[in-house]
Amino acid sequence: MSYFPNIADIRSAAETIGQVATQTPLTSSIRLSNVYGANVLLKREDLHRVRSYKIRGAFNKISSLTEKERKNGIVCASAGNHAQGVAFACRHLGIQGTIYMPSVTPKQKIEQTKMFGGQWVDVVLVGDTFDDSFNSATEFCIAHQKTFIHPFDDPKVIEGQGTVGLELLQQFQKPIDYIFVAVGGGGLASGLIAVFKQLAPQAKIIGVEPEGAPSMKTSIEKGINTKLSAIDKFIDGAAVQKVGDLTFEICKNGLTDMVTVPEGKVCQVILDLYNRDAIVVEPAGALTIAALDYFAPQIQGKNVVCILSGSNNDITRTAEIKERALLYAELKHYFIVRFPQRPGALKQFVAEILGPEDDITHFEYSKKSSRENAPAIVGIELKRPEDLRPLIERMKANNFYGDYLNDKPDLFQYLI
Repeated sequence: MSYFPNIADIRSAAETIGQVATQTPLTSSIRLSNVYGANVLLKREDLHRVRSYKIRGAFNKISSLTEKERKNGIVCASAGNHAQGVAFACRHLGIQGTIYMPSVTPKQKIEQTKMFGGQWVDVVLVGDTFDDSFNSATEFCIAHQKTFIHPFDDPKVIEGQGTVGLELLQQFQKPIDYIFVAVGGGGLASGLIAVFKQLAPQAKIIGVEPEGAPSMKTSIEKGINTKLSAIDKFIDGAAVQKVGDLTFEICKNGLTDMVTVPEGKVCQVILDLYNRDAIVVEPAGALTIAALDYFAPQIQGKNVVCILSGSNNDITRTAEIKERALLYAELKHYFIVRFPQRPGALKQFVAEILGPEDDITHFEYSKKSSRENAPAIVGIELKRPEDLRPLIERMKANNFYGDYLNDKPDLFQYLI
């Protein structure tokens, strides 16, 4: 692939996007700056009217269509944010669109897509991943001779996302040392690379992926765009099995580094941003901040930009987000506890086995036999990770211990 966005096209995209999107704020984070000894700036792409940067690329691409293409209508596939940008563009430009989304897409993103598109869009839910919906959308597009609006692997989309970089250079007059950007398909990262390589090449651009969906990292390490056989879909805005061919070539040569972050760590960042900064982000929107720990020595004293890519989070996911954060912090633990079949066994477990600050958060018990000990699944929340070993030792010493489930994913997946 020889395509590389030029500045003239990105500036033209900025003029086009200016019809529907205002410049998003670049704000200093006092809390994060103090934590890392750096000037940490947050590019608030979560504050677009569709609550993510995706409106940039979607609107730029759809605006470039010919009159014939507009009349024929468009098709896209999306895990949620691109869908909203496309839906908004369809309604604004009066173009009929069919939007394919995974059936597991958070309800909030589906409803927002329908709201932004109104009568101009039809939403089709199919498959378990973005790639499933992408395949169905492609087949429909070919069969009905419509124009496909790719979420990341398209020059006009990449140029639209690159306008984030132009805004950064306008908003911050000092040299930017580090930029952290979430990578799903690679469109935003590619756009940023294009701008900074040509206008401010001293900036180091760090791509960040979920640990459970390392498609760009894997591809760069192998030197060829590689499709993953399976991914963790939790961070839906950045979980794709294969990145774009155009974006792979740009990111392979343009990223300073490509890292992955555990989903549980991302969940803790979501909670911290909400509780400490009153900022609501979706999981993909928290990726960049979650990666800062891995670069703490390098970024000290530097100007650091984290792109908050979106805020389309469904409140119904809050319990799972908290659960994953506690598990990552080693504060939530699940056991099979074998309770002796005698009066007072549960009372003894609470009084003598649990520590003074331990809390039972899950209890599932069923007596299905006449065995001497009956098992129960018990979830226990600790105040400190180091309290785990003494707890297990007390359980074993008093014959309550059955098994530890956190490190048994085949069983543990049924609990969260």
